[in-house]
Amino acid sequence: MQTVRRLLLLTSAIVCFDTLFFTALTPLLPHYAHALALGKAGAGVLAAAYPAGALVGALPSGMVAARLGVKPTVLTGLTCVATCTILFGVATRPWELDVARFAQGLASAFSWTGALAWLVAGTPSEQRGATIGNAFAAATVGALFGPVLGAVASQAGVGWTFGVAGAASLGLAAWAAGTPAARPDEPQPLGVLARAFRDRGVLVGFWFVVLPALLFGTLSVLAPLRLSHLGVGPIAIGGTFLAAAACETAVNLRIGRASDRHGPLKPALLGLAASLVVAALLPWPTSGAVLALLVVLAGTAFGSFFTPGMTMLSHAGERLGLDYGYTFAIVTLAWAPGQTAGAAGGGALAHATADATTYLLLAGVCALTLGALWSRRGSTASTTSSGTRSNESWSGTTAGD
Repeated sequence: MQTVRRLLLLTSAIVCFDTLFFTALTPLLPHYAHALALGKAGAGVLAAAYPAGALVGALPSGMVAARLGVKPTVLTGLTCVATCTILFGVATRPWELDVARFAQGLASAFSWTGALAWLVAGTPSEQRGATIGNAFAAATVGALFGPVLGAVASQAGVGWTFGVAGAASLGLAAWAAGTPAARPDEPQPLGVLARAFRDRGVLVGFWFVVLPALLFGTLSVLAPLRLSHLGVGPIAIGGTFLAAAACETAVNLRIGRASDRHGPLKPALLGLAASLVVAALLPWPTSGAVLALLVVLAGTAFGSFFTPGMTMLSHAGERLGLDYGYTFAIVTLAWAPGQTAGAAGGGALAHATADATTYLLLAGVCALTLGALWSRRGSTASTTSSGTRSNESWSGTTAGD
């Protein structure tokens, strides 16, 4: 138990820093959109650059974790994230900002995949949901303070603020370097990962990571721009997302325990219903205060999917004998395109039509998902419940691949 606690503390710090840097852009986005004449589409591209980089880094991070081990994966990610964060702080042109954010996202795929694989490999299956919930609560703490970091940067200067944050990430890399970690005994071929997508449990868990990323990606672009349009300043925007992340943190701690007791599907269904309602309401407020309240509710509802989704994937990966590095590479493969499509696609669609079009489309996706899962809840629950590694795991049957 002591080893699990130490790993949880390290993993929590790593994912906290990752999401801190990711969400720090939120209160700065209106400034960049105005100062560099980006518009909604350009702002969406800037917001999407990070998850686009994470998508590119997803498979390489899984391969490095499966073949070389989790520690080299984490150290590579943390060092590169720190460097890219510092570079973002001194960038002044749109393409420089986009490239720095893209590289930052690519590096974060390594630190995120390595850290979560490190943690889950040392956690008993019956505690998986609560442990992932705790780690994801730490990620939302990073999401909580990311907008605060961005708000500080808007006042104290972007260069100095991100320079200090990048240096802190290097200190975290030193902590990880001093923590013992086992190397994989028999690295699995990449074909094992491809075959995982034939499994229903993997596909359901995959979608429950894609969908909240899609919702959050859209919210991260449209909400700050709309709040700014209604007269809300950078500090208040940061405070709004701070409150949203705080509520999300509290909810994820409860959801993790509920996933262990009742299975991950029930909390996911409740999150779907709440997200449907909030997404349908987001386009209509004409008051900054009302919209800010809805953003807090949206962050809480949208964030309720991640812990069940990752728990589903970890159980499915364990049942199939999949290396944990590959399992959490799947998490990144799910999150990154959802976040990218939400930020870039949602921003472009809203620019071409209206915010209502994007939000109502997402509400419709939630409704369709809720209907599909409710009609098949019995069979779906059986594929997402906890399981143990099979005797004929892929690591054994594909040794000659």
